[in-house]
Amino acid sequence: MVKVHERIGTRLHDWLLAQPVFVVATAPGEGGHVNASPKGMAGTFAILDETTVAYLDYTGSGAETIAHVRENGRITLMWSAFEGPPRIVRVHGRGEVLAVDDRRVDGLFEPGPGARAIILVHADRVSDSCGYAVPLYEHVGERTKLDEWAAAQGPDGLAAYHAKKNAVSIDGLPALVDGVA
Repeated sequence: MVKVHERIGTRLHDWLLAQPVFVVATAPGEGGHVNASPKGMAGTFAILDETTVAYLDYTGSGAETIAHVRENGRITLMWSAFEGPPRIVRVHGRGEVLAVDDRRVDGLFEPGPGARAIILVHADRVSDSCGYAVPLYEHVGERTKLDEWAAAQGPDGLAAYHAKKNAVSIDGLPALVDGVA
């Protein structure tokens, strides 16, 4: 059974921060492709207050989340328990795309070389459910490939990659402009 919470209380706060992976879901306003994107590098998710969360968005092969949030703001984040009792938590809300150096989140994250934006989410619904059918997972460790790849590209290489791969979504919506969120 789903339980809807008015806010992210202490129990949810601690549980969310302990999960190594979450999924971000967005969609364009009309037609187009629904996108679900896994996230989870250590230190890239934060809870600002009882209804606001943020995550550090890293360079990827696409920029669907940025494009969709810019177009309509709709976003859902979902976590699944890795260990302990089965649990699924969703935060539904309105997103904002911020520059990595935006003053509103100053000092919140330590961006690595591939960081391209911060996604801020203002929750309008927080819920959890059982997750009985979701398997147990084992978190073995962090992957370092993205940081290594981004560092090897250097600033000019990343700018070229963003211009080529992250300027528009797969549906043609604008994402990064001149390589910047």
